Amino acid sequence: MIKVKELSKKFNDVYAVKDLSFEIEKGNVVGLLGPNGAGKTTSMRLMTGYLLPDSGEVTVDDMSVITHPQEAQKQIGYMPETNPLYGDMLVSEALDFSADLKNIPKSKRRDAFDFVVNSVHLDEVFYKPIKELSKGYKQRTGLAMALLHRPNVLILDEPTEGLDPNQRTDIRALIRDLAKDRTVIMSTHVMQEAQAVCDYLYIISKGSLVAQGTTKELSQNADKTQVFDIEVEGDDVEKLLKKIAGVEKVEVTKKEGKKSTVAVTVSSSTPFPPELSKLAGIHAWTIWKCAEREVKLEDVFYKLTTTA
Repeated sequence: MIKVKELSKKFNDVYAVKDLSFEIEKGNVVGLLGPNGAGKTTSMRLMTGYLLPDSGEVTVDDMSVITHPQEAQKQIGYMPETNPLYGDMLVSEALDFSADLKNIPKSKRRDAFDFVVNSVHLDEVFYKPIKELSKGYKQRTGLAMALLHRPNVLILDEPTEGLDPNQRTDIRALIRDLAKDRTVIMSTHVMQEAQAVCDYLYIISKGSLVAQGTTKELSQNADKTQVFDIEVEGDDVEKLLKKIAGVEKVEVTKKEGKKSTVAVTVSSSTPFPPELSKLAGIHAWTIWKCAEREVKLEDVFYKLTTTA
């Protein structure tokens, strides 16, 4: 759906984006993660044609954003981090103004307005001044303007920035719903946001792509180990667990009679649960619990963006 190939952009001889490449298919919510100044906003401006790259290519449905910007931009809806909203306008007027900019014919505007109002749930504020709206409804209005021409690709720069927890939850659900029929690319530096919304993540640091994958893949690739918290009842638990190939550490945190609570660190390639089941069968153990410990994305993010 959208392809970014070896994209680079300098400002005053400093790379804001350097050799960035990835492909995103329809129906996915993809997150661009990175600390402030990593190049997320510049990348998005390059993808939308708002900025021209020094080198590289961006295509949407095989249409070049660089050589055929008007045609490609018809497939893209863009909401910048700072919403371009005029406070004295009614929501209806803002949408009409956006329709003018997008050359949507007057005869098709009723259908376009109905589509975005229903998609982002603006019916209650359609005739209200923008300056009277909550931050959440202002974000919805920005989304509506980006969706007005029914694009196949939606690019959102920090879409939940400044929202309270309830508003964030609403916008997250809205983004997931919008992704059913299109590709959504969103930038964020909030890890909870990425975990809650995104199917796949690209982590950018100093303008370059340093890692990509699902939350689980990033966690495993960053640390190369997994930790399992288990509760096992039986004999010689600690000694026998250490004999499993790939087990790096066995830590007994609690012991009551023959029942042990244990944290087991293994290499990420080790199929630990099946190996544990084999031991339990051989030695007549009872397994009360076996759960893989979740690696926090914040830790992975910090490690990747401070060593890149």
